[in-house]
Parts: sequence; C-alpha cells; structure tokens
Amino acid sequence: QVQLVESGGGLVQPGGSLRLSCAARGWIFSINNMGWYRQAPGKERELVAVITNGGSTNYADFVKGRFTISRDNAKKTVYLQMNSLKPEDTAVYYCNLDARGIGYWGQGTQVTVSS
Repeated sequence: QVQLVESGGGLVQPGGSLRLSCAARGWIFSINNMGWYRQAPGKERELVAVITNGGSTNYADFVKGRFTISRDNAKKTVYLQMNSLKPEDTAVYYCNLDARGIGYWGQGTQVTVSS
C-alpha cells in the first residue's frame, strides 16, 4: 500500500514562510512527476507547482517568485518552500505524484495565512 505523508502546514502571518514536505511510503518505484495542488474553501483544486524526475519545474503564475518546489529522489520526497505568503494562499495543500501511470494523493495539510 502506498501512502503520501505530508507535513509542514500551519498558521503563519502575511509575509512569512512555511516549508511543506511529502514523503512516499510503501512499495513505489519509477516516480515521474511530483507536485503540489491546493484547494481553498468554495474553490476547485488548482495546481501550484510540479517537478519532473529530471528536475524541471513549472509554477502557477500566482506563486512564481515566491514558492520553490524541489525533490529528493532517494527519499521519495517532494518539498514546497513558500515565502512571502499572502492571505490568499490560505488553503489545504495536497501533494501528488505519478508512478508508472498511477496517480497518488496525500491527505492534505492546512496552510493558513492570517494576522
């Protein structure tokens, strides 16, 4: 059984930073893309950032220059460094990965940006 274990969410003031982590546990190999999505109350889930197994990255326009995605293939872990956080970044953040054509999702971690 494959599990994606997320951590790092929480409450932060505007302008602050958080680092999310997502580790894949279980019998999983040949991970291709790894990414982060988010879903705010009343809104659809949206892509935040994605990184390929070769290290190429792609970001949503609303996080460019503020968020950085990275991965550690040996640890089967993807990270999201979030800087200059804004109240509109408040959402549940989900990690996602693709392995041999199968998509997996984390359970979600809450990020709240508020003073």
